[in-house]
Amino acid sequence: MSQIDLFTTPEPARTASESQDTKHARWARELEQTGDYRILRRMVPRRLERRPLVPGEMLGILADVETTGLDHAKDEIIELGMLAFTYDDDGKALRVIDAFSEMRQPSSTIPAEITRITGITDAMVAGKTIDVDAVVRFLDGASIVIAHNAKFDRPFCEGFCDAFSFLPWACSLSEIDWSALGFEGAKLGHLLSKLGLFHNGHRASDDCHALLEVLAAELPDGSGTGLKKLIDAASKERHRIWAERSPFDFKDILKGRGYRWNDGSDSRPKSWWIEVGADESDAELAFLRLEIYQRDVGIRVERLTAFDRFKA
Repeated sequence: MSQIDLFTTPEPARTASESQDTKHARWARELEQTGDYRILRRMVPRRLERRPLVPGEMLGILADVETTGLDHAKDEIIELGMLAFTYDDDGKALRVIDAFSEMRQPSSTIPAEITRITGITDAMVAGKTIDVDAVVRFLDGASIVIAHNAKFDRPFCEGFCDAFSFLPWACSLSEIDWSALGFEGAKLGHLLSKLGLFHNGHRASDDCHALLEVLAAELPDGSGTGLKKLIDAASKERHRIWAERSPFDFKDILKGRGYRWNDGSDSRPKSWWIEVGADESDAELAFLRLEIYQRDVGIRVERLTAFDRFKA
């Protein structure tokens, strides 16, 4: 097999008028054809098609925030990115109709670690604010808001603008079983790389464009798009079951079954809890009564829909 030398091989005469971009594309193809290389290409955001919705189209919003920290109760948004796109009943992403990207200056200096991760500096946000009214207008008519970690993004968004509170949310990180679909990880950059693409991660607007590409792609198992799977999951009721006052000796059994511990600092019970599909709820309650409490007891069950999942 002949080797390709990208640095010293003279250009053939047939490429004399070839543009630099075309040359790079040809080199990439030649490398891939050897079977020894995989090439990642920079993601190019889809162009906007600003026109009214037509029958059969629904409006989705992809949202992402960059913040001064992880605690929505004390940390602040420094960048909000949103992408408005249309989709149909089959979960096919049709077109991007609008984009939103604004920064805001927080009340204190941006931590150095946040600047290292996001690239956002105090100078970049100095004097800037996010227009809340513009956010409200952007969300008007939306059928769903999607984030790639809604448990993080939704509390920050709702704390900033009430309009987010009245919309259903879906989480592309937790509501799609990427592992079962053959992916080694669920981070956005990893999922995008499986499409042969890379992007400028940890910037809100870029992450929204990247997430659209991931959700619009056909899944490896032929079950449709990630968007279809996500919307189907978000439409189903789920139950959060609280194993309050469960015997201490059974904590490892609960943990091994997928229960999480809540320390009670967020006004919710100080207790182990699990979230399951509505169709799995009866079996989970039976398990608790038989294996954990070993008697018939009342158990707290919260019924959750996309309107209240991922709230603080």
